[in-house]
Amino acid sequence: MRKIKKILIANRGEIAVRIIKTCREMGITSVAVFSEADKKALHVKLADEAYSIGPSPPLESYLNIDKIISVAKKCKANAIHPGYGFLAENSLFVKRCEEEGIIFIGPPSEPMEIMGKKTLSRKRMIEAGVPIIPGTIDSIKDEKDLFKTAKQIGFPLLLKASAGGGGKGMRLVKNEDELLSSYQLAKSEAHSSFGDDSIYIEKYIDRPHHIEIQILADQYGNYIYLGERECSIQRRYQKVLEETPSPLLDDNTRRAMGEVAVKAAKAVGYVNAGTVEFVVDENKNFYFLEMNTRLQVEHPITEMVTGIDLVKEQIKIASGEKLSFNQKDIKPRGASIECRIYAEDPDNNFLPSTGTIVYYQAPEGGLGIRLDSGVYQGYQVPMEYDPIIAKLITWGRTREEAIHRMLRALFEYQIIGIKTTIPFFKKILLHPKFYSGKYNTHFINELEKMREEDEEEKKIALIAAGIKNYLERKSSLQTEKKTVGSNWKFYGRLKNFSNRF
Repeated sequence: MRKIKKILIANRGEIAVRIIKTCREMGITSVAVFSEADKKALHVKLADEAYSIGPSPPLESYLNIDKIISVAKKCKANAIHPGYGFLAENSLFVKRCEEEGIIFIGPPSEPMEIMGKKTLSRKRMIEAGVPIIPGTIDSIKDEKDLFKTAKQIGFPLLLKASAGGGGKGMRLVKNEDELLSSYQLAKSEAHSSFGDDSIYIEKYIDRPHHIEIQILADQYGNYIYLGERECSIQRRYQKVLEETPSPLLDDNTRRAMGEVAVKAAKAVGYVNAGTVEFVVDENKNFYFLEMNTRLQVEHPITEMVTGIDLVKEQIKIASGEKLSFNQKDIKPRGASIECRIYAEDPDNNFLPSTGTIVYYQAPEGGLGIRLDSGVYQGYQVPMEYDPIIAKLITWGRTREEAIHRMLRALFEYQIIGIKTTIPFFKKILLHPKFYSGKYNTHFINELEKMREEDEEEKKIALIAAGIKNYLERKSSLQTEKKTVGSNWKFYGRLKNFSNRF
């Protein structure tokens, strides 16, 4: 067992702030790293120590393994927490930490490498008896192989990057005419995102749910699952709102998914916190999708219903401690929802919104309200990084109570100076389909389509009203023309009227 005394947090923003808080509770010194764009970031202000790691571009700072290792050795941090994103699922980074004798707060490099390669992980899951979505085991070799395999699997299908996830290098293909262009786009995006353009094919599940299981595993072979998270509220394959428990699942399916998630983790010798993701159809059949070998963005909702600090457990496991609880001890209570607050403009195709936050008012708080934030009033939101700036989380004894608390908190949450997704979440939470829990991964697309149709109907109604008003005024003016007998007066009134349009 190695006692962790100082942790370098190889990340930024709200997740860095969240890790710093747990370090402080555990009496562990926290070390922040920052790029030029993050000199005044909140995580830099809150950490016990902070070190510059270079220019703003991620490749020159947060993705630069040499610089991060160098700072860790310089400040004598004996552990590194990667957060999520950046180097969190980079097995080469983990290997480097292992070589340097630095504790990596996450899984060993081997299970991370296996689960990071989607085709390899699918093979391992088949061997372990874990159900997977029908599709290819190996990457597509060439265009001839592409068309042959696509016909065998059938349309619709998904093209997916072998080397990564998060919606990058993914394309939905509805028919053969779209296949080649989609394949070329997926390869290009996969290469730019992961440095690997390998693509594989999966059968597309119609009206799917995206549900994940949180697991914990120590170094002594103890594994537990901590319930599920419903992650079907997605935009462009990116999660934006999560909740637990899932409105879709029953207790038997929930238990079966948890047991399969543990089986998947055991199959690769997984250690630490991880998440096994599944695609679930309307009949509650579930299939392994991938495993995220890190802390998830949405981990707080699991913490809210279990009372377990997942970052604290990660640190304890990494230091060599055994899990202090077993499966029977895990009894989730109530319901929790998380809204990811992005610096984006919902009314302008969700384009990133950078600039200065001139006014910042957090929700009033109270029972069941939690805010994980990485910003403050006067903070300059940079354009170089992911636009997530905060996460708003609520808990309630029931799902309805959690929803009502979230709505209350969203109406209190004020950010002025940049555009955010706060108004967008109000629309989601007030929508009857979400409130009833009867939604799937198509929900946001349907919501946006309805909004476009509503806007089109409003335009048509305005045009119709304008024409009606014009005709009525024209009729009135013609009557007045006859009465007054003045063409010049009629022309003047008509000109004034037309100028209003």
